[in-house]
Amino acid sequence: MARNFVFPLKMRIGSPSIALVKEGDTVQRGQCLAEPKGLGAKIHSSVTGQVVQIKAEEICILAEAEQKEEYLPIKECSSIQEYAYEAGIVGAGGGGFPSHIKLQSVIPKGYVIANCVECEPLLNHNVRLLEENPELVLKGIKYSMEATQAPKALLAIKEKNSKAIERIKNLLPNYPEIEIKELPDLYPMGEERAIIHALFKQWLEPNQLPIEVGCVVFNTETLANITRAVEERKPVIDKDITVAGKLAGGSQVLFQVPVGSSIQGLLAKCGGIKGSYGELIMGGPYTGSAQALETAVVTKTSGGAIVTIELPEFSGKLGLLVCACGADESRLRDLAEKMKAQVVGVAYCKNIVSSRGINKCQTPGDCPGQAQAVMQLKKAGAQRILIANCSDCSNTVMNCAPKIGLGVYHQTDHVFRTVDHQLTRRLELGS
Repeated sequence: MARNFVFPLKMRIGSPSIALVKEGDTVQRGQCLAEPKGLGAKIHSSVTGQVVQIKAEEICILAEAEQKEEYLPIKECSSIQEYAYEAGIVGAGGGGFPSHIKLQSVIPKGYVIANCVECEPLLNHNVRLLEENPELVLKGIKYSMEATQAPKALLAIKEKNSKAIERIKNLLPNYPEIEIKELPDLYPMGEERAIIHALFKQWLEPNQLPIEVGCVVFNTETLANITRAVEERKPVIDKDITVAGKLAGGSQVLFQVPVGSSIQGLLAKCGGIKGSYGELIMGGPYTGSAQALETAVVTKTSGGAIVTIELPEFSGKLGLLVCACGADESRLRDLAEKMKAQVVGVAYCKNIVSSRGINKCQTPGDCPGQAQAVMQLKKAGAQRILIANCSDCSNTVMNCAPKIGLGVYHQTDHVFRTVDHQLTRRLELGS
């Protein structure tokens, strides 16, 4: 059966790409649909079909009923940076920064860092990729080292992922320039500056980038896409994704799902949603966004699709505590509205600073204490507080809020309750 595939023209940091096709055109899987103007990345069709609609923000293609795995390869290139540009590679695990720009960095005394930490709980497609095909990622590290002239690389991964670590270590004799680094299982371990601190005991300023300390950081799947582009001339037309939550078939990792696929269709393949539900969160429990099931699609940066239970109702007075490591104020207000709560105050973690218009934590994962913000919300009349903090921040909140009669709800509670995952505010991290 023919299906519609939707390709947003802005799937990453930068401006929307410019369409190269027009309505009525027939396109092939792998064909370039749009190219960047300024900072951005090329967008390719993941299906063979007909362009049925072009809007300012997206291209819609009606796919042919029968699809093949074959694709139109990108052109032969003279450099790894050019392969990354032609393939439309962007960071697959975050903001989607164009990889060809990172690969232009020259760090002859620095490090390529493979961010294999898989920061957000519940998402595990990166770890599964390392368990099943680690060489795809290790080759991507080598290509990145060649492009940036980095003599060494560090592969950062959570120490709990023992199977993936074993698979990687078995191959490391073939890659003597790559060293594995095992990190603790805390959120937001996986954020670039948190990784830099864990590896080098040095905090970057919120407005600093890893290149300023001689490092270039790439996500697991991004590195795999670099290998695919160089060795197979494959553009980014497929995406690894974790689907989780209130599903009849349970949580699953789906490899190489065509970009532009409807999330509704993916969930149906996983047995469908089990009964009524609360939200569809695209991304992870902490930094994902609630989206409409009917319009959500797979993009180059889609990491997870999580269907949650319904949010609890709280008709009392609620205070919001905003942290740079989790939901912003608008997301917390959205949750409060869905809970039918009355927002009486908003406090910000004292570790937040604004960098390039984005809230950043000065020391992600290392909290200076939240007593002042909690007291502010208590004075505003809050009966409970809704927090968006990291593991350590949540621990500091729990050390003071209950003592003054404030109940605490974490933005991830309804997500983690859906799958019986330990709640952030119940982690035992010490005082």
